[in-house]
Amino acid sequence: MSNPSDLTAAAPEPIPECPHCQKPMPLCICDSVTPIQSRLGLLILQHPQEQDRALGTARLTAKHFPKATLRVGLSWPSLSKALGHPVDNASHWGVLYLGSARAADLEAEGEIVALTRKGEIAENQRAILGKLEGVVLLDGTWSQAKALWWRNPWMLKCQRVILNPSRPSRYGRLRKEPRKDGLSTIEAAATILAGLERRPDIAETLNASFERLLTRYREVQAEMPELAPKPPVKDRRRGVRRGKRA
Repeated sequence: MSNPSDLTAAAPEPIPECPHCQKPMPLCICDSVTPIQSRLGLLILQHPQEQDRALGTARLTAKHFPKATLRVGLSWPSLSKALGHPVDNASHWGVLYLGSARAADLEAEGEIVALTRKGEIAENQRAILGKLEGVVLLDGTWSQAKALWWRNPWMLKCQRVILNPSRPSRYGRLRKEPRKDGLSTIEAAATILAGLERRPDIAETLNASFERLLTRYREVQAEMPELAPKPPVKDRRRGVRRGKRA
């Protein structure tokens, strides 16, 4: 006589993940990524609890830049240790960290704004931004980005910058942003790198990739809702977001 347990339906096979973006393969758009040669260095620090694999963009952003570095963790001894190579002057690297600063409240002009250590608009914006050799992006929720900021005191040696984006995040209803300047990591990279290098093609390429990801997500969500469940709206505050995400 058959054992009742033998009649139990076999567990579904796990959906394979892309080894590069770590998204479920139906959500992967790596085959459409266009490499970008950038003058500025790019370091993305991802909080280890940032687990939004479906809509996260940190790895997708890094894949565009051959020399980009992505690290997952909470703290590193220095900028050089995080990058994996020596840096002569940390002040020539910008850290995109929004915190409580709002470009609108500061009556800032331009999409990229350099701040002093007191969180005020720095003088000589053009000179400060023009000397930057690289950018650090913090990937995670608002609270996670804050944790990364406070656990890495070497960031105070870098130049803090915030964004004053001309439009809200393309996430739209897929992810509710509590602030207008809350962008995805890939949107933040598009804004700051294109602006600093005066290369609109960088923004066009990154934003096009993000649009493809969102389109793919919506298609998969409709066809395979179990694969791409709609993320919760509450407490999904992004730092850059995320600059991400605070």
